[in-house]
Amino acid sequence: MLKSLTTVGGNTMVSRVLGFVRDLVLARVFGADAATDAFFVAFKIPNFLRRLFGEGAFATAFVPVLMEYKEQRSHDELKALVDHVAGTLGLVLLVVSFLGVLAAPVLVSVFAFGWVMEGATEKLDLAAQMLRLTFPYLLFISLTAFAGGILNAHNRFAVPAFTPVLLNLSLIGAALWLSPSFHEPVVALAWGVLVAGVAQFTFQLPFLHRLKLFPGFRPAPRHEGVTRIMKLMVPALFAVSVVQINLLLDTVLASFLQTGSISWLYYSDRLMEFPQGVLGVALGTVILPGLSRHHADGDPRAFSQTLDWGLRTTLLLGAPAAVGLAVLAAPMIATLFLSGNFDATDVHMASLSLMAYSVGLLGFIFIKVLAPGYYARQDTRTPVRIGLIAMGVNMIFNLALIFPLQHAGLALATSLSAFVNAGLLFRGLRRGKVYQPGGEWNALWWKVLCACVVMAGVLLWGMPVLEAWLSAGILERAGWLAAWIGIGMVVYLGCLYALGIRPRHLRNARQA
Repeated sequence: MLKSLTTVGGNTMVSRVLGFVRDLVLARVFGADAATDAFFVAFKIPNFLRRLFGEGAFATAFVPVLMEYKEQRSHDELKALVDHVAGTLGLVLLVVSFLGVLAAPVLVSVFAFGWVMEGATEKLDLAAQMLRLTFPYLLFISLTAFAGGILNAHNRFAVPAFTPVLLNLSLIGAALWLSPSFHEPVVALAWGVLVAGVAQFTFQLPFLHRLKLFPGFRPAPRHEGVTRIMKLMVPALFAVSVVQINLLLDTVLASFLQTGSISWLYYSDRLMEFPQGVLGVALGTVILPGLSRHHADGDPRAFSQTLDWGLRTTLLLGAPAAVGLAVLAAPMIATLFLSGNFDATDVHMASLSLMAYSVGLLGFIFIKVLAPGYYARQDTRTPVRIGLIAMGVNMIFNLALIFPLQHAGLALATSLSAFVNAGLLFRGLRRGKVYQPGGEWNALWWKVLCACVVMAGVLLWGMPVLEAWLSAGILERAGWLAAWIGIGMVVYLGCLYALGIRPRHLRNARQA
């Protein structure tokens, strides 16, 4: 399992690094202004739905049923399931995409209601124009997630993990070479999103062909497997993507704040998504097929050990990432985005929301590990109830924190609600005796905490002050950042080693 995690994490890291390059290019070419706010709204709406249909509800409903067919049925029955799911999903998404394109102005007005209140007609029109181009992305990227689910179920993790690289390359190309051809340059990014969706789906098709599972696109909503997937998917549409709903609500509320708030939240969220993607998405991707297989085989002990391994890995690798993001927030933002269009004020404001997001990083990743513990057992009702509670908590925190902390308050509210979500998921698994923690968890918590405190102390004591980062050249800033990230890693790992933590603790779930 560690090998699979390394494969997914490694490819995801390549994608995230290119994502940083993409965001660096966007910040330098377009900055943080009304036009970029309009694009991020136009991109966030279909991206949010993609996470519901693709990475969220569909994946968690599809993979357990697919694994059951793979383990217990013939290849012909498995191929029929793939064909019917592809046809049914594709037809539904085609209709949704068509309606989304027609309703683009209405959707933008709903998700950026603050612009309606302030009469920002130009921003609304520009966002609606771009949404008509970006909304069909939902169709292609959800089919990409469908193809990726099949490959993951057959332990072909590398291809789905690498596929997001194509989105980053497409947006970089659109920003650098296509944007000068447009009267409003930022519209080129919307075209880049659409092209990327088509490219990502077609890229995976040859690998499905090798498995003899090339989708036939035969709609059959009454097929037994399709019916089960749909029943599991409907409640999971909300529950598995509560974090994304909270982030989207942040966008709605941020539209009432000063210009640039949406962009600051976007850039800080992108940095927070690096460890969340490399670790959280990788863990969720790897353990869901394993948990589904253990459930189908009737092996509760292996099921619990897989969850335990995921939680330990999250703590050991996620805790230093969260501390590092908080301590290095401003240097990271300055290194990646500081330019003529993204000034010192933008660096400061984006770093505030990044620090707030870092508070919830462990919570975000714990959700990725704990939620599959329900979906692998085809239980979607419990996460729905938990998701509703977490969403309500997030709104309460939003209203309480937006006034004193502005956009950073929205980020902090999302972080706090993530811990509520993760805590309730954990409690449910423990009460149901689905998960039995391994030994010496208390000792592990204290060892990780001590190592994180020492790492933070070294970074705060030795790093240059922010003014030095802002006045330095880009190569100098990049060198400093790489050096201090390396120093932080060495200090953290050295402390863990001195406290008795060894590499085997990532390989064996029963070791403390």
